[in-house]
Amino acid sequence: MDLTSLHTVYVHHLKDLYSAEKQMIEAMPTMIEAASSQEVKDAFATHLEESKGHLQRVRALLQELEANPANTNCEAMTGIVKEVSNVVDSTGKADVKDVALIAAAQRAEHYEITGYGTARAFAATLGYSEAASELQMILNDEYDADGRLDKIAEGGLLKMGLNQEAVA
Repeated sequence: MDLTSLHTVYVHHLKDLYSAEKQMIEAMPTMIEAASSQEVKDAFATHLEESKGHLQRVRALLQELEANPANTNCEAMTGIVKEVSNVVDSTGKADVKDVALIAAAQRAEHYEITGYGTARAFAATLGYSEAASELQMILNDEYDADGRLDKIAEGGLLKMGLNQEAVA
């Protein structure tokens, strides 16, 4: 990675976010299929559509900077997607699997929240105010997605007694 300026770090960060979004877009259909709760399926489907929009927006930011994300791989998201895959391939109680899928999805959300927050700060520092605003909108979407997943887990699946079953 080129560490000669904040601009180059910012560009690298956007490329990393592009790769992260792309990997989650590829993983989400499998997560939707693996979930048993319609509420979980719907939350994942909603976020899949949001993620497609995020990918387009990050691509546009990169194009403005004349940067190509083609050869960038977000290794952190690769690891998270591998964990998602392990959950998808696991057997057991459907409601427990849904909770595990939510936990895996929230790992991805938290990574994206950190990434978009940092990218927004870089853009603002560099004086890229339109990019900072765009990144703030994406960051807000990521917080909303995380909140929806929290609500499902804490307000539904865990309160239905799953937490007692899980420790048994």
